[in-house]
Amino acid sequence: MSSTFAFFASRRFLPLFSTQFLGAFNDNLLKTAFLVWVSYAGLSFAGLPAEQIVNLASGLFILPFFLFSATAGRLAEKIDKARVARWVKLSELAIMLLAALGFYQQHAGVLLLALFLMGAHSTFFGPVKYAMLPQHLRPHELIGGNGLIEMGTFIAILLGQMAGGMLALHSLPLTIALLMLAAALGWASSRTIPPAPPSAPDLPLHLNLWRDTADLLCQARRTPALWTAMLGISWFWLLGAVYLTQLPTFTRLHLGGDPQVYTLILAVFSVAIGLGSMLCARLSHTQLRLGWVGVGLLGMTVAGLDLYAASHARHSGELMGLATYLARPAAWRQLLDFALLGGFGGLFTVPLYTWLQTASPEDFRAQAIAANNIVNGLFMVAAAALSAVLLAWLDSIALLFLCVAVCNLPALWWLARREPMLWPWRRQG
Repeated sequence: MSSTFAFFASRRFLPLFSTQFLGAFNDNLLKTAFLVWVSYAGLSFAGLPAEQIVNLASGLFILPFFLFSATAGRLAEKIDKARVARWVKLSELAIMLLAALGFYQQHAGVLLLALFLMGAHSTFFGPVKYAMLPQHLRPHELIGGNGLIEMGTFIAILLGQMAGGMLALHSLPLTIALLMLAAALGWASSRTIPPAPPSAPDLPLHLNLWRDTADLLCQARRTPALWTAMLGISWFWLLGAVYLTQLPTFTRLHLGGDPQVYTLILAVFSVAIGLGSMLCARLSHTQLRLGWVGVGLLGMTVAGLDLYAASHARHSGELMGLATYLARPAAWRQLLDFALLGGFGGLFTVPLYTWLQTASPEDFRAQAIAANNIVNGLFMVAAAALSAVLLAWLDSIALLFLCVAVCNLPALWWLARREPMLWPWRRQG
């Protein structure tokens, strides 16, 4: 491994990386397995149709980010972050036992509760993860650490979704065993994370979740660099929400591909984000270079425009399997576009996370990450709402993707007005 990532195998980083990887894997294994049971095995809840149960599941998973992020940030400032990580991962074992009960009894209500609790699990682990990195890594290692974390997260998401899709209907015992194993390994890994002393041990904890959330966002807005980084990261998650939510239907309607083609495109997109994240760390030469944010967003714009040009027409006829799809010259152009979307997405997001960490005062860093999670959630909800409106108006996912690509340009202009160093052509030290 190059000097950029020489710290990877050290105790300062590897246990945290492994804990995060296993948690992201389990999140997506559980969500995907549940959605497969709803979509293909007839699992029902309260007489709702499958598509509404899917929306309910997504909403329940993201709800804890709005409810508990402020408390999670305060807890990570007040208590040793390694200890909080161990508590969170221990709770994951209990959540997976609950999920196992839900699967065995085929009880959608129990599984929805497990999804809500896993959302809470992620809410409390997020501030710990990103606030701990600057405590364990040296300043010149931070950009590489964030690149590796982003790479690991998206690979874990991909593997969790693939495992959930392949195993849920064919081997329920194996699905449950994998959920329990990942939770147990995550807890074991968290026990080897070095101490990360609290930065504000006297910070009080409150029960007024609404007031704490409002106060947290107001405090974050008082620091322009923090707020700009949060908005940039949230724009990335808005883009990701639009692309990933619509990708299965887009593959069917515009690319003419079957589920195997969708899986391939998802894999290309996810792996490309990971590679782009690591490439950003290598190109930055251990320094925070905000110009890569502009390069990343411009690259995503070009890739998005070309994706529309390559796939705007609706497919007619039978769906193609993987071999038939790859035999078409247009397929390779479409795959390249998705790879570029992911790769430039990695270039875009890694500097923003590093900037968020370095711009945060030490005694507010975990709370800044918590505020970022709230804003991310708001942008993802906005993505769902705007997608619904645009699809009702345009009746074309390809046109929706085109609108998103074009909107990258005013988003970059607005972000760069707040921080000129985001312009890709601006010289940086």
